[in-house]
Amino acid sequence: MPVKRADKTPMPVRDPMLRAHDFEEVNEGYCFGHAMFEAERCLRCQDPVCIDGCPVRVPVADFMHAIAAGDMPQAAEILRTANPLAAICGRVCPQESQCEMKCHMTKRFGPVAIGHLERYVSDWEMAQPRDETVAEPWREEKVAIVGSGPSGLVCAGELARMGYHVTVYEALHAPGGVLRYGIPEFRLPNSILDREIASVERMGVKFVNNVIIGKTIQMDDLFSEMGYSAVFIGTGAGLPKFMGIPGESLNGVYSANEFLTRINLMEAFQFPRAETPIKVGRRVAVIGSGNTAMDAVRSALRLGAEEAMVVYRRSENEMTARIEEYHHAIEEGVEFHWLTNPIEVLGEDGWVTGLKCLRMKLGEPDESGRASPVPIEGSEFIFPVDNVVLSIGTRPNPLLSRATPGLKTHSWGGLLVDERQVETSVHRVYAGGDAVTGAATVILAAGAGKRAAEAIHHDLTADQPD
Repeated sequence: MPVKRADKTPMPVRDPMLRAHDFEEVNEGYCFGHAMFEAERCLRCQDPVCIDGCPVRVPVADFMHAIAAGDMPQAAEILRTANPLAAICGRVCPQESQCEMKCHMTKRFGPVAIGHLERYVSDWEMAQPRDETVAEPWREEKVAIVGSGPSGLVCAGELARMGYHVTVYEALHAPGGVLRYGIPEFRLPNSILDREIASVERMGVKFVNNVIIGKTIQMDDLFSEMGYSAVFIGTGAGLPKFMGIPGESLNGVYSANEFLTRINLMEAFQFPRAETPIKVGRRVAVIGSGNTAMDAVRSALRLGAEEAMVVYRRSENEMTARIEEYHHAIEEGVEFHWLTNPIEVLGEDGWVTGLKCLRMKLGEPDESGRASPVPIEGSEFIFPVDNVVLSIGTRPNPLLSRATPGLKTHSWGGLLVDERQVETSVHRVYAGGDAVTGAATVILAAGAGKRAAEAIHHDLTADQPD
């Protein structure tokens, strides 16, 4: 019986008036029926161009066929082999601008919900009894991974699968990188992240926390004293940018990086049970329009803000956040002020009291291809606010590059890599993810980690005699 071609199966979500006051996951996930119906929508294209939109090249058609046939073990095997972080990517990656954008179903209906199905199958796999045996490496070579974000985790897992001794060095007290400190639990629960990390550990990967490569241990020491054959740098882009406007140093002003790290990694939302406090007043303004801005403003609501607003100098059409996150924010009561540019943070007795802004209009496209914002003369006005959160981008931290002779970077701080987009200017030191590209998506970082693992394996085995 032919399947009725309908629009994408909606993701069940929690009531916005309830979820806006806690950090429980917003999306509830598909049930078995949802998953089966959605997988049946796949056309099984002979030329599955959706794969071209996936940085880790999940064989989507095979994956969909297994789900539609009710063969969840096979679906899980296909997915896990291609993407070690499928449960994470199914939750936070912008499938709408990657694999789903390529889907042929978009010509008449909504695309197949590839991301939602990734999540369903991954969650199904996690619920099954698992073998707790830790794999033993069979190669002599050791590889060090610097950073435990998405690129580092994927690179580590792929190298472990190839038989290498792999150790991941993390600067913070818990692994996960931006997945842990940058994404709130209502989008990515720590329990999911912990299970994904545990899966990598069972592959034989070791994790060492509270170690800063370039400070605690120097890069040269990894090779000379510790015996590593190669090093992968996946340190991300966690250094926040600032606007350079008056009042940015007032109490009550946060970078989004600090704001979310305090909440996510240090569990400030549970203060005083958790030791790290965070002060959120009645009115919070978040400057920016990306996913991080949405995370920050929605977190502010959950921390008790009565009014939480996004302030952005362009219009809704130039917003860079995922549509899903934007819609969730609106449902939860976030206010959006478009064509509004902050020019000063106002304060009294050292604390924030307001945000002075200019009205803007859109001009000609700039180098990003988006319409450039143009100030409207004489349009100044003030938002009374208690907190300002700056979410205008990040860049790589220069600590490691400054401490490592010969490690070259772009003028903006990203690591320079070779034509393969993996090896740095230092022999046998590789890099990928946000440390190379600047802030991007989880799945792009995962793809970079996968490419780097392949390059490391190729280079190390090329050194060996036939």
